[in-house]
Amino acid sequence: MAGFLDRAKAQAQEALSQGKQKVDEVQAQRAGGDLLKKLGAAYYAEKRGSGTPDATQQALSALEAHIATHGDGFLRG
Repeated sequence: MAGFLDRAKAQAQEALSQGKQKVDEVQAQRAGGDLLKKLGAAYYAEKRGSGTPDATQQALSALEAHIATHGDGFLRG
């Protein structure tokens, strides 16, 4: 009986781990999308005359840092 419970516990922990990993992936994709949107807004504002090149560069740097950490998978979706 103990072997069955140990296997069930291990399976439950594995499922929980997989679920957490998926949530983390979705959150990283959303964050990447938000950073991409901010870059677009900064670039648009710069071209319209109400933004600055520095703001655009900061948005680009934040996006590049995110890509370095989480990859660029959110760009494909």
